[in-house]
Amino acid sequence: MIDPSARVHATADLEPNVDVGPGTSIWHRVQVRTGATVGAECVIGRDAFIDEGVSIGNRVKIQNGALVYHGVTIEDGVFIGPGAILTNDRYPRAITSSGDLAGAEDWTVSPITLREGCSIGAGAIVVAGVDVGRYAMVGAGAVVSRTVTNHALVAGNPARRIGWVCACGARLVDANGEPVPAEPERYAAHTELICGSCGRTYAYVPDAETLEERTGPRQGAPA
Repeated sequence: MIDPSARVHATADLEPNVDVGPGTSIWHRVQVRTGATVGAECVIGRDAFIDEGVSIGNRVKIQNGALVYHGVTIEDGVFIGPGAILTNDRYPRAITSSGDLAGAEDWTVSPITLREGCSIGAGAIVVAGVDVGRYAMVGAGAVVSRTVTNHALVAGNPARRIGWVCACGARLVDANGEPVPAEPERYAAHTELICGSCGRTYAYVPDAETLEERTGPRQGAPA
């Protein structure tokens, strides 16, 4: 079902049994395959590909030329940059061991989940079978081959954690205003990670290798 308030460009190709929520915009030459679900207030840019059965939450932005394959789940508020690729097969082959053309029954989907509010940079590749945590940020051109924890900033090939980001997207700093390193001192007293943009503060949780928000944004700052 396509909500009447959704905007679908005439050149877009939506297969049968696709759901599109209210206020969503689907632009030039987008292909959305059968069984895919697109939530409310999403923007899907020109030439993007959304494979069969992909689940997309609300207020998601998928930029031009992004490829989102079968087995991917995208939660609310996720950003996917132009040319990013989300794969679904860790051991891809065109043929079977006997030399026959491989079919749907000859491989196993390795799913990906992009958690609420995370961002995937332009040209990044997320390898099948990994998740990207809430409000994490994947740098442009990165190759993500293992799960990314909440609020982590990762870059490179293979992607590694180089710091931490706030829910608003700004890089977190320490009390001296310096960018917080990938591995904060685990036993330091009063370890605090601060957002200079919105004023949120976080604490590092060593066992989970993630962050815990301690205070919200200051009044009048970006949420």
